[in-house]
Amino acid sequence: MRVERQRVAVLAAVLAVVPLGLTGCGLVDSPRRAPEKAVTTTTPAVENGAERARARVQAYLDAMKAKSVDAGRAQLCAPLHDAFDAAATTPNGDFAAHFTVSGTEIVDVRAVGADQEVSTSVTVKVGDRTSSIKILFTVARADGQWCIAREVPGGHSPTPTGAATPTG
Repeated sequence: MRVERQRVAVLAAVLAVVPLGLTGCGLVDSPRRAPEKAVTTTTPAVENGAERARARVQAYLDAMKAKSVDAGRAQLCAPLHDAFDAAATTPNGDFAAHFTVSGTEIVDVRAVGADQEVSTSVTVKVGDRTSSIKILFTVARADGQWCIAREVPGGHSPTPTGAATPTG
């Protein structure tokens, strides 16, 4: 009988101590512990930033093909408007009259800090001659909206399928 009482006492002690141990491990909620906040790896702005950047650049490329200066200007951040207005239709501008854009392709989109870099390939035809050029667009948030903040020659190679997209 004495052995049976010891077993019951040990079992009672174990049952009393186990929940306390589990509370310390975080397996059972403790009334003294503050609830943990969900941890997210990306913010919504980053998640849809690539989509928004792609859409802005595609709209700009479509405007180049259509020779729609106003539609192209609408994709740019406000500080670029004056420079765009001065250069868009000049012989070296994106909307110059002497060439046609026969094809465009978005090659790669990647986050660089808070911005997105969109690499493109643009096929241009001048007379009988056709050539492709690479253009890298930087798309940023300004006043809560995504807009093209910079355009330079060059670009990134496509990110291999299944590889993580490099970030800033």
